[in-house]
Amino acid sequence: MAEDFILTTQGLAKTFRGIVAVDGVDLAVQRGSIHALIGPNGAGKTTCFNLLTKFLSPTRGRISFNGRDITRTSPADVARLGLVRSFQISATFPHLSVLENVRIALQRQRGDNFDFWRSEKLLRRYDAEAFGLIEQVGLAGHADGRAADLSYGRKRALELATTLALSPELMLLDEPMAGMAHEDIDRTAALIRRAAKGRTVLMVEHNLSVVASLSDRITVLARGRVLAEGTYDQVSRDPRVVEAYIGVGHG
Repeated sequence: MAEDFILTTQGLAKTFRGIVAVDGVDLAVQRGSIHALIGPNGAGKTTCFNLLTKFLSPTRGRISFNGRDITRTSPADVARLGLVRSFQISATFPHLSVLENVRIALQRQRGDNFDFWRSEKLLRRYDAEAFGLIEQVGLAGHADGRAADLSYGRKRALELATTLALSPELMLLDEPMAGMAHEDIDRTAALIRRAAKGRTVLMVEHNLSVVASLSDRITVLARGRVLAEGTYDQVSRDPRVVEAYIGVGHG
């Protein structure tokens, strides 16, 4: 039986004024897996991620999601198809409550406009689902608190809740552990593992211990090309990967 890939690329490339940032990347993300994209600084991870989420247009190559060519599809249209990105910098409304942030994401997913002057009764129809998502990410005791008052780790948990509110089939996480203390890393890793049930996750992450504990499959980039691919045990023992990481600091 053929493997079921939810996201694939063929010959994906991006050039900036003659500088090749991504060079012929072939990627295949298996449905239902947690797939990590790693590599030393300057490997092309961020550019590749921006291409996959349509924030950059490729110089050449093809991107397919669920068998559909999305190479020229807009970021908003791709999100509506079920490919949703969570940003490296927490993207929440700081002066709104945790509940209001999740409720806004649910409004967006349902196609409602962001009319903050609508009656409280109409807005409250999202509360049950919003509370469920808030509880899922461990923020049940903070539903009425302002997003701005949350710790950094809890802000990332809120961001994960708002991402889940958009009903992603494929969730793309951009350095979800960036800037976190050790206790927040462990908590967030557990949240990602729970959130991955029933969906696919593709993440860029520098913390190799997190990559080792979470990922089913790993693609290693170096100088814009795929250097190696496999399980963590396989890629961590690959001499080319070891050489690429020599002298490069990672958490």
